[in-house]
Amino acid sequence: MSTSFDQIPGVGRPARDALTVAGHPDLESLDGVEWADMLALHGVGKRGLERLQAALQERGLSMSNAPEREERTAEWTRGNTGTNAPDLKTAETSQSPADFLDSLEPRRREHGNILLELFTRATGEQPVMWGPSMIGYGQTHYRYATGREGDTFHVGFSPRKAKISLYGLQGLPRTEELLARLGKHQTAVSCVYVNKPEDIDLEVLEELVRHAWETEPGGCA
Repeated sequence: MSTSFDQIPGVGRPARDALTVAGHPDLESLDGVEWADMLALHGVGKRGLERLQAALQERGLSMSNAPEREERTAEWTRGNTGTNAPDLKTAETSQSPADFLDSLEPRRREHGNILLELFTRATGEQPVMWGPSMIGYGQTHYRYATGREGDTFHVGFSPRKAKISLYGLQGLPRTEELLARLGKHQTAVSCVYVNKPEDIDLEVLEELVRHAWETEPGGCA
């Protein structure tokens, strides 16, 4: 049974076409082929070839002399460098967080003020607006393995209409322990979501925020 290249996520058309022209019509045809020869083909990049090699290994196959896949992680450091990707839209604004919260309807305003007080107390930092609706504390610079980089906040929140978004609280030494005690919530890649403050233990949230603030940034903001 053969596996077409378009079944492997992250392998672009230029690479697929180049491999086919070189006499390799499917994934399995790369078994035993020299890695360096494939990498030398015009249109074939290292990232795509790594994905093909990983797919081969899942099937018990391999290209010859394929290198070990490099671990690529993002770098996160405290502070603002001012170096941002050109298309990055979220940045600090001059709007007052208090004025922003005052502009919300009563329920969201109440929730926002609860969190404003809690985050400010836990961090000892003054809040700053990021974009039109996020309130952040501290500054962090990230640089991904792809080279994309930008400034963001260390921890923060946004009292959105559907759910309250909490940022910078995941990927920490005590995240799982504290989230288990937090109460009703949901998690995504970069956020913790809660419906309303009444659904969670605010003392646990404050402990989590303080823990995040005291921990070096690691890509969860």
